[in-house]
Amino acid sequence: MSGRSKLATVLAISALVAAPTATASAAEPEGPALAKKLAKKVTVEGVNRHLIALQRIGDRNGGTRAALTPGYDASVDYVAGKLRDEGFIVSTPTFDFDIQVPDAKFARVDGVSYEALVMTASPQTPVGGVTGPLRVVPEDGNTGCEASDFAGQDFTGSVALIRRGGCTFEQKHLNAFAAGAVAVLVSNNVAGPLSGVTLTNPGRIPTGGVSQADGTTLATKAGSAITVDMRYHLEKRTQRNVIAQTRTGRTNNVVMAGSHLDSVEVGPGINDNGSGSAALLETALQLGSRPKIDNAIRFAWWGAEERGLIGSREYVRSLSFEEQLDIALYLNFDMVASPNAAYFIYDGDNSDGVGSPAGPYGSAQIEKAFADYFAAKGVPTEGTDFTGRSDYGEFILQGIPAGGLFTGAEGVKTAAQAAKWGGTAGVAYDPCYHSKCDNLGNIDRVALGRNAGAIAFVTATYGVSTEDVNGVPPRDERAQVRSSAALMKADVHDDHSHDAIA
Repeated sequence: MSGRSKLATVLAISALVAAPTATASAAEPEGPALAKKLAKKVTVEGVNRHLIALQRIGDRNGGTRAALTPGYDASVDYVAGKLRDEGFIVSTPTFDFDIQVPDAKFARVDGVSYEALVMTASPQTPVGGVTGPLRVVPEDGNTGCEASDFAGQDFTGSVALIRRGGCTFEQKHLNAFAAGAVAVLVSNNVAGPLSGVTLTNPGRIPTGGVSQADGTTLATKAGSAITVDMRYHLEKRTQRNVIAQTRTGRTNNVVMAGSHLDSVEVGPGINDNGSGSAALLETALQLGSRPKIDNAIRFAWWGAEERGLIGSREYVRSLSFEEQLDIALYLNFDMVASPNAAYFIYDGDNSDGVGSPAGPYGSAQIEKAFADYFAAKGVPTEGTDFTGRSDYGEFILQGIPAGGLFTGAEGVKTAAQAAKWGGTAGVAYDPCYHSKCDNLGNIDRVALGRNAGAIAFVTATYGVSTEDVNGVPPRDERAQVRSSAALMKADVHDDHSHDAIA
């Protein structure tokens, strides 16, 4: 074990010992008794046990829990088994999707070929590839994230080489496209290939990933002619989601909460998204299958998220309009324990005004529910836009209000955020994002505990009432309204009877 590994182990153990349970608080948040009770029962120790299980599942299956691998199948069986033992109504519905099977995957310069893996949502190159001068974007903490990074060089007709980190792959490739590049190679910023990643939205020019070592070598070839050939054909595959619902509560006003269960191919995905999956699983288990709630709670663990948000998209699209109406709201938890954590809440009303539009009506109220919880705990938060990068995407497209939590991925923590939350400025929220090192040592257990408490509290709160989101009051209020209406009707009838007698 290296000195760095020893230090990481000590820090991880110290964080676990020092980390509060999900309930350590500056004040008790306002909310239903059920929500307060559940937040106390969902502890970081309980969540961490599921993370250990997911790590071991990955270790036993080639180091990965990616979709279409035995590691993912074992993850599904673990989650579904726990839920069935607790008495939930559990199903593992399948969905079909197309995968990209490579026909060509190389970048060739000076007679040497380097593996180049096309990103999901990227266009293919023509047969024979595209050729142009290799232009290297100067490397810093936010390489290729600003249009100004491409100034000072002529990128027209070029292949742009950009180091990973600081912003999304989509942003890097759009900046390269705007500068005139005909293809993009993004080199990994950690050891290993850059695979199983996506542009999120349909790309403008062919974009692929190369390993950290190959990227470093290619950077020495700046100005040389390079040919990039990245082509594939599609083949159909089948995968499973996990869906579990309480046996109590209204089934026509369901509170839904989800996390994606699959990892990328290169690692076990313990933060992305073991953290969200484990926190959601512990919330369900501690809630139990027969809680005293007004609205049924439906939990989901999505498959093939890392291949393009497929499991959640296919699930929502499989529902009729009436079945979609039965879902009051959707809560999404994707990466809730990043090692250089931020405390982000999906910006339901676009009050930050920096990106995506506001979510469907009710999304702002969901954001406030999480913000109020963290405010009571003395933890400052920031909004993060609905960018479409996680499983809430299809829900909001269909008009279902949504919200959720996020501790950051490849984005870089600012100095102001480090002052507010701790951690290190100028470093990614998760330096191991989509990498082999996303393991048990890649977890901030303080953030994990805080977010687990918020997940439990807000989920249970909406299990009691969604009135602020969609106007549906708790059953006892509806009963009181019906009782008052009946009394008024009886009084009117009595008045009419007296008039007739008179």
